[in-house]
Amino acid sequence: MKSNEKYVLAVDLGTSGPKTAIVSVYGEVIGSEFEDTPVILLPDGGAEQDPQGWWNAILNTAKRVIGKSGVSSDDIVAVSVTSQWSGTVAVDEAGNHLMNAIIWMDSRGAGDVQDVFGGLLNISGYSLYKALLWQKYTGALPTLTGKDPAGHILWLKKNRPEIYRAAYKFLEPKDYLNLRFTGRFTATYDSILLHWLTDNRNPSRVVYCDKLLKMIGFDRSKLPDLIQALEIVGPVKKEIAAELGLKEETPVIGGTPDVPSAGVGSGAVRDFEGHLYIGTSSWISAHVPFKKTDISNNLGSFPSPVPGRYLILCEQECAGKCLTWLRDNVLYHKDELMREECAPDIYKVMDKIVGRVPAGANKVIFTPWLYGERSPVDDCRIRSSIFNLSLENTREDLVRAVYEGVAFNAKWLLTPVEKFMGRPFEYLNFIGGGANSDVWSQIFADIFDRKIRQVKDPIYSNVRGAAFLAAMALGRIRLEDIPQYVQIKAEYTPNPDNREVYDELFKEFTVYYNSQKKACARMNQQKEGTCAL
Repeated sequence: MKSNEKYVLAVDLGTSGPKTAIVSVYGEVIGSEFEDTPVILLPDGGAEQDPQGWWNAILNTAKRVIGKSGVSSDDIVAVSVTSQWSGTVAVDEAGNHLMNAIIWMDSRGAGDVQDVFGGLLNISGYSLYKALLWQKYTGALPTLTGKDPAGHILWLKKNRPEIYRAAYKFLEPKDYLNLRFTGRFTATYDSILLHWLTDNRNPSRVVYCDKLLKMIGFDRSKLPDLIQALEIVGPVKKEIAAELGLKEETPVIGGTPDVPSAGVGSGAVRDFEGHLYIGTSSWISAHVPFKKTDISNNLGSFPSPVPGRYLILCEQECAGKCLTWLRDNVLYHKDELMREECAPDIYKVMDKIVGRVPAGANKVIFTPWLYGERSPVDDCRIRSSIFNLSLENTREDLVRAVYEGVAFNAKWLLTPVEKFMGRPFEYLNFIGGGANSDVWSQIFADIFDRKIRQVKDPIYSNVRGAAFLAAMALGRIRLEDIPQYVQIKAEYTPNPDNREVYDELFKEFTVYYNSQKKACARMNQQKEGTCAL
């Protein structure tokens, strides 16, 4: 820590809880604190969290990290928030939440979205007219699974009309936290995106589209005013500054949700430069100089927090979560058959096991659709399988198959992403908790047949991205400076010896989806993507 360095209080609200960090304007993480916030799962496909629980955890972690860091309040020059995306917090005019936050996993609005957007003449389940209209302005449509704010608000309007009427604003989680810090109701050009109600044709001037608002039946007055991610929302409220030990007038940056923030924090900020994220979920993304949509693969390019730029957005439902499932439900499930405690550093143990199993997991294939899938298919009823098991296969084969299955699934997305860009990736910067694994990095390189660059401290990409955006907003760094501030721990090149087996298994992986989707649809008719996290 340098005596003349300046820092950002960066908040990353994930589904499992907030990670709050002190990060230099050049991306060095001085310290971080985490606190768990539970998810409330409801039997009808609902998934909620307590907004006050978020805020309490953020105050607690902020006080701890500021206290431990030794950084003077004079040297903390901004607050920058990133968060889980595709959530809805209904608040009154005083900023009080009216109910629990509806989060990105909630599928209760699926039927309501289908009622509004269906039609006799349709494409992929959408009215052809509405599909063309929405694509013209926003670049995409609300997901038919109901897992975005458009679906959430439609559900509230129909099923909780008293909440809809009482709501002064509907806010994304990031924008709710900015409200708590500043008292101001805003959203950024990128955070508002998943409401699917804005004209995104000019990424430097995103505005609400009256035609879309009228067709979906939402009141414009219930949506926040829009600012750019690099604009200042306002100063931290005096009482919050005093509680946290911040300077009065410390600015709060507009900020961005988790996917764009991770993209900036990955260091891959030039056009067509990609990053791979493996956390609970996963995605592949890159900045591109154009607005475009690929409805058939459920991906598109949308306004980035970087002014005037577009960012490819697509997401896969379960990635690192598959390892958690394997740990908790198979390897260390608490029942009469297993009374052992989970081994310390279990993921390092898994890495060691995977490293001694040959590529291809002895032909065992795992499909990671534990919670349905979003891209390249939008299918909330597809479910996971472990197939081609024989008497010769072992538990070790199964562990490696889970690692490889997540990578096969990401390769399934990589193909349409590269087609969308019109070129292959030279390399991908690897971030998220999965990037801590050397063996997984090599598996991705082999299955993708692309160079994988393992970013140093990959779990801090979100808070690093939040800090970079604040530094840009304050004029302390430029966008083109960011790659030099992101360190690459290691590079992994494809092993040609594994090409044949992985090409064979990937072909079977993609065929398997088509062979199983009808059976899963029949078996899961009442399940709009519900799960236990």
